[in-house]
Formats: sequence, C-alpha cells, structure tokens
Amino acid sequence: MKKAVSILVLIITMSSCNSEKKHNPIEGTWRLISAETTEKDSTFSTFNTKTKMIKIINDTHFAFFNHDLKHGKDSTAALFFGGGGKYTLKDSIYTENLEFFNNRDWEDNKFEFVVKVQNDTLIQKGIEKIEKLGVDRVIIEKYVREK
Repeated sequence: MKKAVSILVLIITMSSCNSEKKHNPIEGTWRLISAETTEKDSTFSTFNTKTKMIKIINDTHFAFFNHDLKHGKDSTAALFFGGGGKYTLKDSIYTENLEFFNNRDWEDNKFEFVVKVQNDTLIQKGIEKIEKLGVDRVIIEKYVREK
C-alpha cells in the first residue's frame, strides 16, 4: 500500500511539473520591414526608409515605437510616435486594444488582424477603422524578428 501511494505521489508530482506554457510565436521584438495601405481603390507603400519602427509583443501586451534615423536633428524630418496596450490572439486572429498612443484620438480602439509567422517574419493584415477620424483602410505590415 505504501508503495502504491508513493507511486501515485510521484506521478502527480511529475505531471504537475510538466504544465509548460504553450509557445506563442508572435512574442518577441520585431522590426518593420514593409508596410502597405489600401484606401478605397488605391494601394501604396507607407514604409519610410528614413525611420525605424519596432513592435514588442509579450504574453499580454504589445508596444510599438517609430523614430527618425537622424535622432531628431533634422527638424523637417524629426519623428517619434509610440503606442501600445493589451492584445488577444486566437488562432491567427490578433486583436490590438490600443490603450496608449501619442495621437490620443486613436486611443481606446480595437484593431483586428490576421497574423502569420514564417521563419523570422511576422505578417499582419487587417483593417484600421476609426469613424470619427475618417480612417478606413486595410494595412499589411511585415516585420522581421530582432535578435
């Protein structure tokens, strides 16, 4: 009987130690490498080679930062923006709840994307729509994993 109880305790202990967290493929730090927007019947690149944008995704939150590569020293091209909030991921549906953004009119909006990770590339495609600002467009962004 003692042997049976010992085995049972051992099995329970081993199985409780084996409750590893499921790997989330979008977690990490990503650098934007291309961006495309479609509004009405026009599709155009919105990727700016004079800036660097990163997106950081952990298990519950995302944040993004974009700044000019001249460190603000060229006043005609100086740029910085950033934002973030909580997100959900269900299968390939990634929904950002934008809680913080330097353009406050964008805050408290949800943006839904389909995401796909191929090797070290994250591709997200979805709709940005904010009626009060007249924003209604499809965006496709590609990011490469930062090492």
